[in-house]
Amino acid sequence: MCIRMISVALIEDNRLVREGMTALLNQTADFKVVASESSAGFALLRKVQPDVILLNVGLWNDDSLHLEETVMKEHPEAKVIIMDLLAVHQDIVEFVNAGVSGFILKDATAEDLVSTIRSVAEGAHVLPPEMTSTLFSQIAKEALVRGRAVATESGRMTSREREVIGLIGAGLSNKEIAQRLNIATHTVKSHVRNVMEKLALHTRLQIAAFYHRGVVS
Repeated sequence: MCIRMISVALIEDNRLVREGMTALLNQTADFKVVASESSAGFALLRKVQPDVILLNVGLWNDDSLHLEETVMKEHPEAKVIIMDLLAVHQDIVEFVNAGVSGFILKDATAEDLVSTIRSVAEGAHVLPPEMTSTLFSQIAKEALVRGRAVATESGRMTSREREVIGLIGAGLSNKEIAQRLNIATHTVKSHVRNVMEKLALHTRLQIAAFYHRGVVS
């Protein structure tokens, strides 16, 4: 029987942890570590196109949400699993809303890690076992429901709002969007506000992440 290989990229700044996890995953029959970096090396990740990215959110001066959103924007096809996550209410909601597929706590077992990667690669959203019976589980589930509702809300957007979303997804600024659509910059800002309200999003990076994942078309 042919085994479906899951390509994994690991971004972890602790060398011992990184090397240990790389060795563990490469010993698993259906995993192949295609990148193992101490920081988010976007050029390398673009080259290897991993199925799953394991991301230590303690990188980049603790601005973990910005790092995650940047990874999502650069690699919209990959599933992202956050590692070393502190079970904080706001963190859970923000990461799930930004499109994270799974979470691994620092003290997870090797079996939990392998199981989470497989489940996420198959399209599931995974919380750590420690959180499945807690308030955090309900918080994350509600955030996921809101995320799925985006597809419905996107159907109610105007054609101009859809154009703005596409151009945000292409990385254009408000000024550049205004020039492209031949409208005033303040009009673009108004469209962006409307889009955020309809999709329950808070940043342009979140809009771009949803666009690139095909949630908004």
